Amino acid sequence: MKIRFVFALLTVFALSFQAQAQNKDIVDLAVGNKNLSTLVAAVKAGDLVNTLKSEGPFTVFAPTNDAFAALPKGTLDFLLKPENKKALVKVLTYHVVAAKAMSGGLKDYQKVASVQGEKIKIVKKGGKVWINGAEVVIADVKAKNGVVHVINKVILPPSMAKKSK
Repeated sequence: MKIRFVFALLTVFALSFQAQAQNKDIVDLAVGNKNLSTLVAAVKAGDLVNTLKSEGPFTVFAPTNDAFAALPKGTLDFLLKPENKKALVKVLTYHVVAAKAMSGGLKDYQKVASVQGEKIKIVKKGGKVWINGAEVVIADVKAKNGVVHVINKVILPPSMAKKSK
């Protein structure tokens, strides 16, 4: 019963998100979706709004609020501090590809370069797409300057993940 409720909730979320996408850029899509409010706050703190409102095209793997909440305690607060802006920008730009990549065009075990510079690994299994272990829960939300894929986990660049271990 709980799984059906979660699926129904995700379906409603996906349909409303898709309907909002028609003529909006990536930032306006995120601003209009309460489940991406933490991402919006981080993009603002990183001074990336103008970049993500530009022509693009971009593919953004957008972590949900729950994905940010699942980070180790204190991580988000650390990243949002002005003195840690460089680290925040590194994390956020690792979620962006400088091309429009629809889910159907992604290949299993493909590696794509992020705007941050390090590669993102794509895996397709069980009819789902995974980005560095994060599941794409809503795919192919078209924006006028690219596409958004909503993911259930914040992904860290390999160079940062190694430092945190």
